Amino acid sequence: MPVPQPVRAKSLLRANLEKPRGGVLLQSRMPNIKVFSGTSHPDLAQRIVDRLGIDIGKVVTKKFSNLETCVEIGESVRGEDVYIIQSGSGEINDNLMELLIMINACKIASASRVTAVIPCFPYARQDKKDKGGDGGEKSDSTKTRFIMKSNEWKFRSRAPISAKLVANMLSVAGADHIITMDLHASQIQGFFDIPVDNLYAEPAVLKWIKENIVEWRNSIIVSPDAGGAKRVTSIADRLNVEFALIHKERKKANEVASMVLVGDVKDRVAILVDDMADTCGTICHAAEKLLEAGATKVYAILTHGIFSGPAISRINNACFEAVVVTNTIPQDGHMKDCPKIQCIDVSMMFAEAVRRTHNGESVSYLFSNVPY
Repeated sequence: MPVPQPVRAKSLLRANLEKPRGGVLLQSRMPNIKVFSGTSHPDLAQRIVDRLGIDIGKVVTKKFSNLETCVEIGESVRGEDVYIIQSGSGEINDNLMELLIMINACKIASASRVTAVIPCFPYARQDKKDKGGDGGEKSDSTKTRFIMKSNEWKFRSRAPISAKLVANMLSVAGADHIITMDLHASQIQGFFDIPVDNLYAEPAVLKWIKENIVEWRNSIIVSPDAGGAKRVTSIADRLNVEFALIHKERKKANEVASMVLVGDVKDRVAILVDDMADTCGTICHAAEKLLEAGATKVYAILTHGIFSGPAISRINNACFEAVVVTNTIPQDGHMKDCPKIQCIDVSMMFAEAVRRTHNGESVSYLFSNVPY
């Protein structure tokens, strides 16, 4: 007599959900998962849950009269695998505090695991003891502008490492896992004692280039600074084209003193690639440099389009064919003000990362492929 084989609980669940009832086959849904959205980017969160085929979790966010943030989770999360989507954009400090409160609210409500999905990681440019992080662009606000003088180098030792502080805050709030995209500095992953999945926009960027730039085989990928050399070489290798970089020097914050192009762009389509653009002074200056060097057209492809201060007016006046960004930060307002800005949707990459994480699968497939 054959020995009956044990039936796994997951198999029973799948059989019950997919069993035809009245001639209708019910599709299996993801059990024990809840996805909540902060107020920074509700459109991206809705796209993610639509892709997953689930409903977005109920949450109420409000501010008291003294501007304290209050968050109320509107449904049970006991024993659930919780994902909270909040991007580091807009009112960054308010949005960060809201994320921390939401993580803590779910954790003390007995959630099994809480994952923070942070498409654009806040304070990522302050990743080492150096004024202005990597010398990157900061706001042009007169209140926050910091002009370095020749004898002020000695004060850099007292600069904060704010990205590490944010990592500590997320861990203390109760986050068990972080999902983000194109960290400004990859070493930020080492600031955490919890798993961090740093997704890459590169597969989506390659897809956009091949579909939208007719002369992409005669293109050259350009980094606007030396720090992005690894990023552009990877894209250039995948496209089998050459790359170049621009070496820039700054005498003071938000003002580039000189730019030197390393590479030959003559009679080619130049594609500037960077992880983020804030005031856009660097990429606009770089575009002028490329045209002077003989480039036929100039495109800019950026993962995080912050576009603060005079950025939009600079792009409108610049010589770009298009400035392409992902929707890790809301871009609807920017696209209305500037017709050159185009958007790549990366919600499917985050949705697939959430699905694979929930099911205990590897996410490394997403490092080189766009899920369809």
